[in-house]
Amino acid sequence: MTQEEKELLLKDLCARLPYNVKCKVCFQNELYTMILKTGLPNSFGNFDFENEECSLCSDDFKPYLRPLSSMTEEEREEYLSECDKDNLDTLSAPHYHGTDWLNKKMFDYRGLIPMGLALEAPEGMYN
Repeated sequence: MTQEEKELLLKDLCARLPYNVKCKVCFQNELYTMILKTGLPNSFGNFDFENEECSLCSDDFKPYLRPLSSMTEEEREEYLSECDKDNLDTLSAPHYHGTDWLNKKMFDYRGLIPMGLALEAPEGMYN
């Protein structure tokens, strides 16, 4: 994983912390699914597995995200409704309602899945 990819993944994960993103972790040849959320020790760096460290930005760690193509029509309408809240002057107010909604629903709007930095979430994982 390049430094640019690590930074992109970390930026994405930090924005999803309030929404309890699920991740795959490979540690000592065992696969684990963990929930990354605020309030955990070292939330922004490493996790301690029985006194062993596992880096958040390694090939052994990948979040589960939903491809944009999996968005239902109902979700699309909800997303567009959120985006309507951002109809302000773009220079004075950034568009954040839509991005927050995409993070909450775990959609991969940065293209992390095709880059191999995230895994496609199984259907129903985030229901």
